Amino acid sequence: MGRERALVLGGGGLAGIGWQTGVLFGLAESGVDVTTPVDLVVGTSAGSTVGAQLGAALPLAELYARQVDPARQNPELSPTGASVEELLATMAKFAEETPDPVELRRRIGELALGAATPTEAARRAVIEARLPRHEWPGWALSVVAVDAYTGETAVFDRDSGVGLVDAVAASCAVPGVWPPVSIGSTRYVDGGVRALTNVDLAADYGRVLVVAPMVEPAFAKQLAELSGRVVVIQPDGEAVAAFGTDVLDPAVRAPAAVVGRAQGAREAAAVAELWR
Repeated sequence: MGRERALVLGGGGLAGIGWQTGVLFGLAESGVDVTTPVDLVVGTSAGSTVGAQLGAALPLAELYARQVDPARQNPELSPTGASVEELLATMAKFAEETPDPVELRRRIGELALGAATPTEAARRAVIEARLPRHEWPGWALSVVAVDAYTGETAVFDRDSGVGLVDAVAASCAVPGVWPPVSIGSTRYVDGGVRALTNVDLAADYGRVLVVAPMVEPAFAKQLAELSGRVVVIQPDGEAVAAFGTDVLDPAVRAPAAVVGRAQGAREAAAVAELWR
C-alpha cells in the first residue's frame, strides 16, 4: 500500500457527520474527489461513520441526500445520559486531575461503564442503519476506539477480525451518552476519548487532508508531528452556527450538511493543490 494520500475524519456527533459529508460532496462537485485516490482513511467517532459510508460505493451525492432529505435520514435515539456540555466539563476536570493520558482514558471509560444509557442492541441498530454497507471497504480504513477498562487505544481495520458495524459503534460510543460496545472480552468507548481527530495515525503520509468538526488543544501538537503536507478544514462561522448547542441533535444533520457543502466548494482550490 502506498503512503501518499491520507484523509483524516474527526469526531463531532451528528453535526459532524452531516458537515463532513457536505464538505466532501462540495469538494467533489468542484472537481476534487478526495476519495479517489486515497491510501488511508482515519475515522474517529463521527468520522468513522463517514469513512465507513465512503466505502459503500455510493455516490457522494447519495450520501449527502441521506443527510439532508428527511425521507432518507436514518432514525436516531434520543440520549438519556449526560449532555455533550456536561461530558466535556467532566472530561476537562478529569484532565486537570489526571496527567497520565492512559489513566485519564481509563477514568473516562469507568464513567462510561457506570452510566445509564440505551442498550447496546438498540444503539447497534442505529449504527447498522447509518451504514449502507456492512463490509469493510477494499481500501485502508482505520477506525479508532478506546478500551473502557484499560484506557488503551484500539485501531480497527479490515484485518483486525472485528466487524465494521461493531468497530464504528465502538468509535461512536460517546461516554456517558451511549453504551460502551462489547467486542471480544472487553468493551470500548469513543475514539475521541484519545483525540478528536487522531491525525497522528497519518504521520507517515505525504499528503494529509484533515476534516475536523471539533478539535482540542492537543490537535496542534499532533499536526506538528506530521511529516507531509497538510490541509485542515474546520467549521467556519456558518457551520458553527448550524451545529447549534447540541451536536447530537438529529435536527442539526441537514443544516450542517448544507453549510458543509458550501464550505467544501470554497476549500476546493487549496485541496486540489494538495491532492493532485
